[in-house]
Amino acid sequence: MVKHQPLQVYEKQLCLSCLTGIYGCRWKRYQRSHDSTTKWECLWTLVLVLTFSLLLIWSYFWWEAHNDYNEFNWVLYNRSGEWSDGTVSILATTAVGFTYITFLMILALGHVAMGQQLNLHWLHKIGVTAALLTTITGLVSTNQIWGEEWDIVPISLQATGPFLHIGAVAAGTALAWLVAGQVARAERTRTQVALVLVYLSALLALYLLPLNITSPCLMDRSNLRPPPAIIGHRGAPMLAPENTLMSFHKAVQQRVVGLEADVAISLDGVPFLMRDRTLRRTTDVSAVFPERQFHDASLFNWTDLRALNAGRWFLKDDPFWTVQAMSERDRVRAGNQTVCSLEQLLRFAARSNVSVLFNLRRPPQGHPRRDSWVNDTLETVLQSGIRQEQVMWTPDWDRGAVREVARGLQQTSEEKRPPTDLRERGIVRLQLRYNQASAQEIREFSAANLSLTLSSVNDPWLFSVLWCSGVPSVSSDAPQILRKVPYPVWLMSPDEYNVVWIATDLVSFAIVIGIFVFQNYHMIRWRFSGMQRYNPEQIMLSAAVRRSSRDVNIMKEKLIFSEVSNGIGDSDELSVYAENGYDYYSNQGIAQ
Repeated sequence: MVKHQPLQVYEKQLCLSCLTGIYGCRWKRYQRSHDSTTKWECLWTLVLVLTFSLLLIWSYFWWEAHNDYNEFNWVLYNRSGEWSDGTVSILATTAVGFTYITFLMILALGHVAMGQQLNLHWLHKIGVTAALLTTITGLVSTNQIWGEEWDIVPISLQATGPFLHIGAVAAGTALAWLVAGQVARAERTRTQVALVLVYLSALLALYLLPLNITSPCLMDRSNLRPPPAIIGHRGAPMLAPENTLMSFHKAVQQRVVGLEADVAISLDGVPFLMRDRTLRRTTDVSAVFPERQFHDASLFNWTDLRALNAGRWFLKDDPFWTVQAMSERDRVRAGNQTVCSLEQLLRFAARSNVSVLFNLRRPPQGHPRRDSWVNDTLETVLQSGIRQEQVMWTPDWDRGAVREVARGLQQTSEEKRPPTDLRERGIVRLQLRYNQASAQEIREFSAANLSLTLSSVNDPWLFSVLWCSGVPSVSSDAPQILRKVPYPVWLMSPDEYNVVWIATDLVSFAIVIGIFVFQNYHMIRWRFSGMQRYNPEQIMLSAAVRRSSRDVNIMKEKLIFSEVSNGIGDSDELSVYAENGYDYYSNQGIAQ
């Protein structure tokens, strides 16, 4: 008579417990399953992947939009009437949401790698849904109030495309481990072939992606032109209150070649510097003239404007998070700034030997100077003592008459037109937003002897792309940052990039082949050597166990035989045991 006793020895799988526990609250061994994921959970996995993809796009957009954060806050101010840094809340929620969804994606991939059934917990489903809806709302809202900013994405890809390609190839290569594992577990050859073909097709698309990557910084170093000249947009508004003499003085200290300002006409015909329609954001008008704080800035006379403080708002709002870095002397000086007139700016520019570019705003209906505002501005320019060649004249109104009176002014247009048309109108300079001119158009303007200025360029990566494109000058809120860029952020010749591209693809493909061979070694060996050399139990154990028995102790069964009588049971008893005992406990072990 044979007596047997099964002993089960389980390995403590802390990582697997954390994996299934955090993702689906399946902390116990009996709660886990190797069964196929249900269709409902597959749908939630697709929702998770969609949310991750949208958040990735959303995060990349706001990462590159750093160049225009102040512009976004100004757009919000014009809509709400209150100044606040709206980027803080957006960046904080984006960071939290992207980190959370990325963590869930890693857990889901871990389930796939371990062959575990996906079962997202209902709390995570609520979190994923909230992240998805919030991201979609953000995308729609941004498109409505700041739609032109999406142009920064294709421009930024000119700077990041080659490096994103390497990252994408690395990610695709890492996914080979999961795909190879799924191929090894697939029961049907058709399924295995389909998985391999889909994966290799996607990988091939990644390998050939550089055929569509273009960047002006993929050029021979000998063809690189001198860096673009920098024009201080409203002076140096990160270092001092915008459109004030202190701001222009700070810009000149950064060795800019020109100053750009926004000009309005006062009630008594004095051109003064002001960007907004009202005085609420950049002056203390709410305290000095509370009943007039919502009036148009042009409806104040010059005496009233001079009575306003134009610097304390900068210390209070800290729009660029730079006040803490200011010296005590600069803080006192910034707090005492007043509204600056165009004549003051022109006289300062003449002393500093820099050019002036100003954007002139026409007075509103009913303004007493609405019919003479161009003449008022031109008269101010001629009486300031600045050389006409230093002034870039942008207003289109009465341009012909202005050219007759002051032929030395640099006629500048803010409207994009064909170079021949611009030259016929006497235009020698063109000012556009950085997203309004492609590399090809930049070359065309240069060939037509038109000097091009792009604004507002604040980040080194954008400055580098425009530098490689051959832009003569840029207007910037951050001259102190761009001045420290001695060379483009990156510059490679086409041959160098081809070497990097091909080497990356070859290394990736070699790693993918190695992973597939390693993951499917036993199946490949079985197919090439024939079934006659393996019995079914060997095939099953080879497919399920890829490591030595010492490492694989998930569940090990031992049958301890003890001889009760003086002899061992006959062959019939042993056969019964073999059929019922061994198979029974083996099946039980596999099921566990």
